[in-house]
Order: sequence, then structure tokens, then C-alpha cells
Amino acid sequence: MIDITYVQAILIGLLQGVTELFPISSLGHSVLVPAWIGGDWAQLVTQYGTEDSSQSPYLSFIVALHVATAIALLAFFWRDWVNIIKAFFTTIKNRSIETSTERLAWLIIVATIPVGITGLLFEHAVRVLFAKPFAAAAFLTLNGFILFAGEWLRRRADSRATVEAATMTATEVAETELDHPVVGGTNRKLENLSFLEAGVIGLFQTAALLAGISRSGITMVGGLVRGLSHEDAAKFSFLLATPVIFAAGLLKMPALFGPAGANIHGQVVVGAIVAGLASWFSVKFLTKYFTTRTLIPFAVYCLVFGAISLVHFA
Repeated sequence: MIDITYVQAILIGLLQGVTELFPISSLGHSVLVPAWIGGDWAQLVTQYGTEDSSQSPYLSFIVALHVATAIALLAFFWRDWVNIIKAFFTTIKNRSIETSTERLAWLIIVATIPVGITGLLFEHAVRVLFAKPFAAAAFLTLNGFILFAGEWLRRRADSRATVEAATMTATEVAETELDHPVVGGTNRKLENLSFLEAGVIGLFQTAALLAGISRSGITMVGGLVRGLSHEDAAKFSFLLATPVIFAAGLLKMPALFGPAGANIHGQVVVGAIVAGLASWFSVKFLTKYFTTRTLIPFAVYCLVFGAISLVHFA
């Protein structure tokens, strides 16, 4: 087994911190970038996608980076999480859901269940099968098409709703807004999602087990299709990612204290700090970016990098 160097720790930590939250797949990049560089870097990827990868220093290192990303998300959205946790216990106490924050708390729980179950059952098998450079390139290309499809479906819904609203009276528009994702260009509110919709969006997250499919990207697409604004879809994606990433990291954290992590504790600390800082600045940038911008640039990037990687690793 090859240990992680400090240079690799810094670069991979930076890569993880950015790509985990940008809709371009951190797992895909953690496979493709070392494979592109070659040498000892490529061997890290080989270890990551094998049956005995539980003994891989690279896997243990990636786990630590995920925990750092989750901590950064908690720090950035700490006010939201304090309110969400309070709201959750209030619903338990009162046995009812009365406020938008209380509803949001349960939307997050419902959306987390599918990926939690799927991750526990299939994460290792999926990683062994698909955490290979060619497969990661293929799924990254697919991720680009998914992002494009999400934007296309959202714009189509906006156009259709605008035409419908033009033929309605003010009363009819107000009544329709209660049931339809988008009416006359007005974005649906996050707290108005149904629990079934939250479950479906959470189910979308399971695709992120495939190296190349972005967790944040595919959950944003799910939100956009259901009528959320880009800003709300991004925020819901980041809130959903926090418990999933944190739980997955903590579940595998013991590996850091076994043989796989024996010689890389210093590298883990350095990489985690870099990943945490990169994640914090990434989410700060993206929450502002999605107030006015779309997924299109990220879709183009995934298609281009994915296609070039497909050719390279064919």
C-alpha cells in the first residue's frame, strides 16, 4: 500500500473541498485526477477501487476529508441547523408540524432515508465495481447531461406556467400556486415540498454513490424539477448533504486508527484543514452564485472533462 504524501494531502484536500459542493462530483474527481497524473497518484486510485480497499490509506484519507466538508457545512449553516434541530424536537413534543422550519426538519429526514439505506447496503460494492477511471469518466459525462436536463425541464415548466398564468384570473393563479411547482415565473417555496417529493429528491442522492455523479448536482436538479429556485434548490442540496456526508465519514472513521491510517495521521490533519476551508469558501460562493446563475457552466465542464477522460482512459 502506498501512503499519502503531504503534497498529495494538500492538493487532494483542495480538490475534495471544491468538488464536493460544486455540482461536478468529488468522488469522480478523486478517481480521475490522480489517474490523469499517473505514477503513485494512479496507484492510490487502484487501491481505492479494490475489494481490500478498507486497508487503503487513500480511502481512509478521503473519509477524513468528507468529515471536514461536513463540519464546514455545519459551520456555514449553523443558524439554520440550530433552528432545524429545535424544530424537530418541538414536533416530537407537540406531535404536530406547524411551522415552515418544522416541516423543513422532516423534509430533510425523509430525504435522507433513501441514500442512508442504499449507502449502507451497496456503497462498497458500487465502489469496487465503478471507482475506475473509465467508469468515472462515463458517469461524469452523464452528470453533465443530467445538469442540462434539469435546466431544460425547469425552463420548459417556467414557459408553460407563464402561458397558463396569462389566461388565468388573479384568483385562479393564487389557487393554482398551491398545487403547481411554478406559476407565472414565481418560484415554489422550499417548505411547500411534499414529503413524497422530498423522498424522491433523496432517492436521487443515491446516484452519487457512482463516481462521477454529483450529489449536490443531482439533488439540485430534483429540486429544480419540482419548481424550487436555483437558490433554494442549492440550499436544500447543501442541507441534505450535511448529515449524509457526516454520517458516512463517521461510520468509516475507525479505519483511520487502524493499519490503513497508521502512517498518515499528519497528512490527514493537513488535508482535512485544507478541505474544510475549501468547502467553506465553496459553499459561500455557491450560495451567492445560485441567486442569479444556473447549472449550465458546470454541465459544460462535466461534458468536456468527462469526454476527454473517456477518450484518454478507453
